[in-house]
Amino acid sequence: MARLVITGNGPLRGEVRIAGAKNAALPVLAAGLLSAEPLQVSNVPGVRDIDTAIRLLELLGCVVKRQDDSVHIDSSGVNNVRAPYELVKTMRGAVLLLGPLLARFGEADVSLPGGCAIGERPVNEHIEGLRAMGAEITIDSGYIKARASRLKGCRYAFDIPSVTGTENLLMAATLAEGDTELENAAMEPEVADLARLLNGMGARIQGAGTSIIRIRGVEALHGTRHAVPPDRIETGTFLAATAATRGKVTLRNTDPSFLLHVLTKMQAAGVRLTWGDDWIEVDSENTRCRAMNVSTAPYPAFPTDLQAQFMALNALADGVATVVENIFENRFMHVAELRRMGADIELQGNTAIVRGRERLQGAPVMATDLRASACLVIAALAADGDTTIDRIYHLDRGYAGIDDKLARLGGIIRRV
Repeated sequence: MARLVITGNGPLRGEVRIAGAKNAALPVLAAGLLSAEPLQVSNVPGVRDIDTAIRLLELLGCVVKRQDDSVHIDSSGVNNVRAPYELVKTMRGAVLLLGPLLARFGEADVSLPGGCAIGERPVNEHIEGLRAMGAEITIDSGYIKARASRLKGCRYAFDIPSVTGTENLLMAATLAEGDTELENAAMEPEVADLARLLNGMGARIQGAGTSIIRIRGVEALHGTRHAVPPDRIETGTFLAATAATRGKVTLRNTDPSFLLHVLTKMQAAGVRLTWGDDWIEVDSENTRCRAMNVSTAPYPAFPTDLQAQFMALNALADGVATVVENIFENRFMHVAELRRMGADIELQGNTAIVRGRERLQGAPVMATDLRASACLVIAALAADGDTTIDRIYHLDRGYAGIDDKLARLGGIIRRV
């Protein structure tokens, strides 16, 4: 099993290009099932979850061609509506096949999802929303089995603003009969991007990116071209890594508007930041940032997917910070590993109290989920000595060549 060996050696410096967003690319690829005409997608990140998504599409009968960061999907020959456990167990985003399959083909058998063990992430919102649109759904032998001759438009209010739930119902509603209104919808940039793609395919969607989305169903969608937006979580990860190592890095091919809350918080902690339309410069040379309180919440607040990375930054910051996790109840598994590296962190329920230290110490540690693995990489870059990180397959699920990118910025990091 692959692992990373990282030697802490001082500041990161240089430029890095941010990849396309995995969490935006997955629903976009699933949307390729909504039309018999081809979909051409660019800026697709080369991560393991994308590999899994492509394998699932091919298993359903799609012809998928991939070259560099472009993916071409032809779903005219789909002959299977079953997404098997063997693939779905490795990637929670596979549940996004449910809405498109049901909307276009009238049936779908999708295994209950897997992914990172960071807490309970029920699919009841997906199921209840599709039932409100007229689908008959049962859970049988670990599979969601859905049937509908044609979905009907409806008004559905989410109990909580689920991102994948919003995306699934949004895709399903594009081919439903009549109008659909989604209330308390997720407002993340990935949802707005999916709507942009669907409108480019001929859908009629208004309000994506707000809490109320309205969709007027159409008879059919057509093919189009679409570019995946930059990954705001990879962006935030490099922001934290640069500040933790007291470096100076320019991030290219990004979108600062996706992370204004995070950028403002970092500036308040003493990190020097400048940015333009598609770049951010982080200048933390000779500067130990101040501790920053973090409380995760749905967009546009602080993202749960950056909580672990900023926990590592706070472990090296000047002062005491509280980190409150409001989204997932089991997303503090990285704390025990950071403690192995000398971090001073006290857990009280869903709150971590972090007392910053000047340096951490290298140690053998284990990645427990995708973002926890990035947290440990950041801590290792700023630690004295060597750190070995096991189970880095989590890292490869969501970061495209992060070890190579960090090496080009001066990090001493190797995969063994």
